[in-house]
Amino acid sequence: MTTKRWEITNPDETKVQAVQQALAISQIAAKILVARGLDTPELAKAFLHIDENALHDPFLMYGMEAAVERIHRAVAEKEKIVVYGDYDADGITSSTVLKSALIDLGADVHHVIPNRFIDGYGPSERLFKEFAEEGYHLIITVDNGIAGNGPIDVAKALGVDVIVTDHHEAGAELPNADIIIHPRHPEGNYPFGELAGVGVAFKLAQALLGKFPEHLLEFVAIGTIADLVPLVDENRYLVKAGLKRLTTTTNIALQALAKIAGTELSDITEETVGFSFGPRLNALGRLGDAAPAVDFMLNDHIEEAAAMATMLNDKNKERQKIVADLTQQAIDMVENIAEIRDAQVLVVAEEGWNAGVVGIVASRLVEKYYKPTIVLGIDIEKGIAKGSARSIEGFNMYKELDTCRDVMIAFGGHPMAAGMTLEMENVDELRNRLHAQSLLSLSPEDLIPVVKIDLPITVDEINVDAIDDIRKLAPFGSQFAKPQYGILNTQIKSMRKIGANEDHVKMELSNGGNTLDAIGFHKGFMADELTQGIDVSFTGDLQINEWNGNRKPQLLINDVKTEQWQLFDIRGGNKISKWLQKIPMDSTTFVAFKKETVDYFSSLIPKEIQLYDEKASKDDYFSFVVLLDLPQSAEQLQTMLALVEPSRIYAHFFVANSHLFDGLPTREQFIWYYSFLKQRKEFHLRHHLNDLAKHKGWSRAMLIFMTQVFFELKFVTIENGLAKIVENPQKREITSAEIYIERTEQVALEQKLLYAKYTDLRRWFEECLQPQTVSEEEL
Repeated sequence: MTTKRWEITNPDETKVQAVQQALAISQIAAKILVARGLDTPELAKAFLHIDENALHDPFLMYGMEAAVERIHRAVAEKEKIVVYGDYDADGITSSTVLKSALIDLGADVHHVIPNRFIDGYGPSERLFKEFAEEGYHLIITVDNGIAGNGPIDVAKALGVDVIVTDHHEAGAELPNADIIIHPRHPEGNYPFGELAGVGVAFKLAQALLGKFPEHLLEFVAIGTIADLVPLVDENRYLVKAGLKRLTTTTNIALQALAKIAGTELSDITEETVGFSFGPRLNALGRLGDAAPAVDFMLNDHIEEAAAMATMLNDKNKERQKIVADLTQQAIDMVENIAEIRDAQVLVVAEEGWNAGVVGIVASRLVEKYYKPTIVLGIDIEKGIAKGSARSIEGFNMYKELDTCRDVMIAFGGHPMAAGMTLEMENVDELRNRLHAQSLLSLSPEDLIPVVKIDLPITVDEINVDAIDDIRKLAPFGSQFAKPQYGILNTQIKSMRKIGANEDHVKMELSNGGNTLDAIGFHKGFMADELTQGIDVSFTGDLQINEWNGNRKPQLLINDVKTEQWQLFDIRGGNKISKWLQKIPMDSTTFVAFKKETVDYFSSLIPKEIQLYDEKASKDDYFSFVVLLDLPQSAEQLQTMLALVEPSRIYAHFFVANSHLFDGLPTREQFIWYYSFLKQRKEFHLRHHLNDLAKHKGWSRAMLIFMTQVFFELKFVTIENGLAKIVENPQKREITSAEIYIERTEQVALEQKLLYAKYTDLRRWFEECLQPQTVSEEEL
């Protein structure tokens, strides 16, 4: 069950109705817009129907006019220009956009992307010296350069002009470049500061070409989506327009990329770009040289493009394998090294880790532990550690690293992600400092992951048309994320594990009338943690499941919780190992009411079994309780439940010898058997009991029980298996025998607990767990 905090937005119904009517959209779509602050028809309409009016004049960007003048002069004078990019999807598309524009202008232009394993991130002094030696007169950085002070000084000293175009956080001291184009330039006033690197390159291309370069929109959309910048304002229009062009693109490379990724361009969305295009472009730079990716994007030969797309796909598979291996190694370190595990900022480092994938590994650790995380690969020969950071809400990674710049060789990034290089001996110092800083900036609540639910909806609101309508709100991304829905206090009508390894779960949810299919990938464990008949709340994404021509709405489950206690029926489960796997050992108490039960299960259950003690306190129990056997009485179990107030009850109720189906002998059976013994005077039980049972059609166990009753009431004596009648015994009722009373209670308990229907058993437990109230008359 969830350990996350659910934050649910409840949009104003009056505003929802106004937006819904004005825009003629579904109630769910209107709720999403209102929940996101677009709570008037005017705001919602402007957002939903965003157009070219969202674009800003590129010359509003500080330094743009000077940059255009310098580049046009370089083109006119046939100067050699190098576009210096970055090795991720944003940097690759940025290089593609600017190089393409410069080619259109007739420039003598080349592109270079540094190898992260040789030169690291950003401007490289080695490469900048090479540019000067090779006769380049102008370096234009894209998606980097704002933190490249040293190498830029070197280039300037060698007589090479430098134009920086970037969108990353600027440091206290800007580089000494000839021109800096940045949407958040401290001396500028550009209306929108959240452009991706490719967005900045596109604005420069627009200014250079003197027109809006629609033919470059596909690349802008890919880079902007991949870099996870906010999909609002200008970014939103660029992505929306770029996605539209992608559906009919004539670009040979993008067609080849879609084919190798198994994506139909006609159906492309921001999700397919983010999960299919982005990773394949990123893979090249993560494992080696990313420069060929720009050649690929500009390639117009079908065979070459197909071969390069295949190479990108192979690199991505290789990257996936490396990520899986490194993630497991990192998890092992966190779990087994106390100083790492106990820090509020996870910092893990290991020799030989691929610096190209450590950012992905950091993201996986944040998902698992919900702590700010830095993952570093150590190069023993160079004595350095290089890696990436990912953060959580409330911990500005860039600012926190900025206070530690004295122990780092270089760093850069954003509040939620960063990259850095430091001396390997400073890794522990960095961990200690960030941990200390986190104690000041993060509260205990900040370390509990949050699920932000845009709106609660009911099962009967969900249909195919409504989900189709929601797509009108796309593209979704940072600051306008795909909606997270909350279906609160519904019930599970059916549930089963699916998949070859039963890793997934399929459910049918119901609100009494309507039903909704739900599926949880890699959430098969939910089938072991949820029961039917209780109110359960789900969060997730609404999708349309298309199969065999049919379209049905479906919830893709993200998280689940319930406030109600649950009863898990494991009665009659002879395969203990099977149901034992479904029980979380660390939070469960195994309870037995009989000593012989403890002895029986002690070798089968890898945890101490607690023999019920009426003197025990609530602290002696976990909130999950397994009832291994039947209590001595219903009252005994009721007393325990009132004390413990368990949130989960696993009912096993093992009975070595059940008496329910034998039942209790009738009065007539007792009379006949006593008359039989009285006539015989004595009866050898060992020799003749089986014959008598067969003759009467009674069970041997019933005859033994009746004999025991007679013995307790002193109607017979038994010695060496010989039962002898007692002459003139004291008159006593059969029902007064203690063994008869115990069996009566045992049969009743078995009926009530062991053999009852699940619904009846739950009702009985429900009554036991109801808080007891006291009337005024009783006080």
